[in-house]
Amino acid sequence: MPWFPEFANAAELARQQVRAAGRADPVGQYFTALNRGDTHPLEDVWPGRVVVFDPRAGEVHGHRQLRHLVSDNQSWQAARHIRIETVATTRAGDRAVVELLAHLDGKDGAGEIAWPVAVVAQSPDELSVTFRTYCSQRPLFGEHHLRPPILAAGDAGPGDVAGRYLAALDAGDTEAIVATFAPDGYLREPDGPQFTYRGEAALRSLFAGWFGAGGGIRLEHCAVTDDGARCGLEYNCVRWGRRNLAPQAGLVVCERGADGLLAAVRVYDDVARPRP
Repeated sequence: MPWFPEFANAAELARQQVRAAGRADPVGQYFTALNRGDTHPLEDVWPGRVVVFDPRAGEVHGHRQLRHLVSDNQSWQAARHIRIETVATTRAGDRAVVELLAHLDGKDGAGEIAWPVAVVAQSPDELSVTFRTYCSQRPLFGEHHLRPPILAAGDAGPGDVAGRYLAALDAGDTEAIVATFAPDGYLREPDGPQFTYRGEAALRSLFAGWFGAGGGIRLEHCAVTDDGARCGLEYNCVRWGRRNLAPQAGLVVCERGADGLLAAVRVYDDVARPRP
């Protein structure tokens, strides 16, 4: 059967192309699985170890648990008529940070919600992948949910303007942190686009409020994904002002402008500001 080697080669080539496409956009493939309720394409591309850190489902390990997560999630998404908009993608090394804006129906027909979500996909080898999702659950449920740490603190830390932003955040220095932004730069809080602060006056007011609890905000740096244009930092928030917090996982993306200052900062966590 002389055609068989060609058939086998073609099948292997097709498999490699599917895997290459999946590796090129692992988060897109993950959300396709969630939307369609079908994990087979995801499992074909990542036949090894699959781990998901989900704000609602917790830790998911292996293909079997992944199928349960996708099945449960599909019915929830179908009820909310979710549409996904990609905001930005940052790739470096074995990680990709994909920022999304999910548009969905509010509870009991309460209008549309725009929900910021970020997913980190990390592939330690060609067969395995880990997905870490960061967001606030307050837009959906009306309250914050404590998110335990996902990663351990490390020595990673960005340099240049992103590093200066984080240093000023830790110090609680309003003027220093505002100075890291471009004139039209903005910060978007985790609760949605309506909580966006653009320009010097709005940013100064925002940070003065944040630092009004008697100091800065301490983030333990866990992992950095930096492609030169954007820097994504996965962190554990451990202090706000004078108050120590139960460590909580989060992600911040700092986007640099052409002038070397911050064009945007987008925060993805579920940390509640301490009450005075």
